[in-house]
Amino acid sequence: MSDFETLVSGRGLVESPRWHDGRLYFADWSSGEVLAVDLTGHTETVARVDALPLCLAWHPDGDLIIVDSTEGQLLRRTSAGDLARHADLGKPGWNDIIIDGRGNTYVNGAGFNPMSGEDFAPGGITLVAPDGTVRRVAEDIAFPNGMAVTADNSTLIVADSYRKCLVGFDIDADGGLSNRRIWADLGAGVPDGICVDQESAVWYADVPNQWCVRVAEGGKVLSTLHLDRGGFACTLGGPDATTLFVVAAEWRGMTSDNPVGPGSGQVLATTVDVPGAGWP
Repeated sequence: MSDFETLVSGRGLVESPRWHDGRLYFADWSSGEVLAVDLTGHTETVARVDALPLCLAWHPDGDLIIVDSTEGQLLRRTSAGDLARHADLGKPGWNDIIIDGRGNTYVNGAGFNPMSGEDFAPGGITLVAPDGTVRRVAEDIAFPNGMAVTADNSTLIVADSYRKCLVGFDIDADGGLSNRRIWADLGAGVPDGICVDQESAVWYADVPNQWCVRVAEGGKVLSTLHLDRGGFACTLGGPDATTLFVVAAEWRGMTSDNPVGPGSGQVLATTVDVPGAGWP
């Protein structure tokens, strides 16, 4: 494995890392917890949600937004620590979430339940606008996973794990998505959670290949960091945004009774040269 420091170990299926206000927030899907860890490794549980998947993002107003996939809604965690409904998505079955600097909230989901053995159907992306309006803004993403928004709020990038690529969209003035294109063809790469840096390159975590890879638009590989277990997601943070955080665990497969090895979930950290930018 590359030169990573282990901040947290002994967890389950860890996902959705987000740096905020001096700590890394992440979800443990196995326990239904949202946790925060500082750079010394001190960990605190900040919310519990009985949902799978369980993903999160920070709203520009400072509140934490959590995807309650089971109930088909977004939850808002206030500064007082309470959880309240933020938006109704209309049906269950959601996955990742990203919120841009203007308060546009994008939530994606597959068109089938891969953990129950349902037949494949492509997924898409739904927008929750700042005024609370909910509408579909993208279709035909085979298996939508991690998302990121560039620092100028102009571009949303989504990982399509099944098609092994990153898909780019222009973000319109009303939050809609247009000018769909293949942002990067990843070859053998299977992207999960992603983040973007100040050179407009994307880091993607990869479960089956057990690596975290930095790519330029078009797909040129700029850096590869090897892991000893599946990489589920990554983000850039720390005091100068040059700490790459990766959440990783031993993967046993979608339809396994225990999709990840019990206690194999880790939060890893290493220093990189180019600082993070945009969201997450």
